[in-house]
Amino acid sequence: MATAKAHTNIALVKYWGKKDQELIIPQTDSLSLTLDEFYTTTTVDFDQELASDQVMINGQQLGGPAARKVTRLLDIVRQRSDLTARARVDSHNHVPTAAGLASSASAFAALAGAASQAAGLQLDRRGLSRLARRGSGSATRSVYGGLVEWQAGNDDQTSYAVPIMEEVDFGIEMIAILIDTRQKKISSRFGMQQSVATSPYYRLWPEVVAHDMVAVKKAIAARDVDQIGAIAEENALRMHALTLSAAPGFTYFDSDTLKAMAIVRELRANGINCYFTMDAGPNVKVIYDRVNREAVYSALADQLGADRLVVAKPGPGIKIWND
Repeated sequence: MATAKAHTNIALVKYWGKKDQELIIPQTDSLSLTLDEFYTTTTVDFDQELASDQVMINGQQLGGPAARKVTRLLDIVRQRSDLTARARVDSHNHVPTAAGLASSASAFAALAGAASQAAGLQLDRRGLSRLARRGSGSATRSVYGGLVEWQAGNDDQTSYAVPIMEEVDFGIEMIAILIDTRQKKISSRFGMQQSVATSPYYRLWPEVVAHDMVAVKKAIAARDVDQIGAIAEENALRMHALTLSAAPGFTYFDSDTLKAMAIVRELRANGINCYFTMDAGPNVKVIYDRVNREAVYSALADQLGADRLVVAKPGPGIKIWND
């Protein structure tokens, strides 16, 4: 039996599209910030007495396609460790599930960490990053804290995350705006496939990401929060332009998403630097330097409500222990 705790990450430069659906190899590199406030804790216990894997999330039995995704990752662990026992999985998700807040990143990183430890695999962090990727692409980055790059690679051996700055020594923070925490109607997986297959602009996306990756790493080296934020905002808008230009077109935004974006732009126009980013969901993340936290928080709380805001700082990498 082993337990792991992994935190979510929010991509500043996004990958949005896979070139291998089975191995979850992305079309492009990506770069993210791991957050301290959102995390998953998972315990895995392999037990010869079990007839099938039993998966509990927040005290509820998991079934259907979601449970099968868990079993697929457990099957990889069993294959590598020569185990035959089924597993009891008990997971507690401190982040809304499938709402564009990277719940799958923390969930599958924690599952990979706990399952591999319980099976005696003794993986290094690169190996753990590769394993987590098989459950969810973004989980490959949640193995590390702080600022993390996912190198796309070409196969299972070469696609994994590497740390850029695990101990973030400058003032970057995020406020997550919980606009709608219900499960989204269009999954990230389907949205990516639809965008890759039908958007006439997708062929330019790898060039956009390649440019943004170079620029954001320079901005990180310079500890320039404003430049990081500006790159992240533009990258997010261009990613969402791929969903709008798909056939049929679709969007993850709702009216409050647009309202939050307008508030951020208004703050900037008034000299308070902050920037927005969105993943596949309506919830907006606002990037700013911590010296502007009070001003940004106050403006968002006044117009959207303080109960919808979560202040998040750079978070740690995965922690794993035996029970």
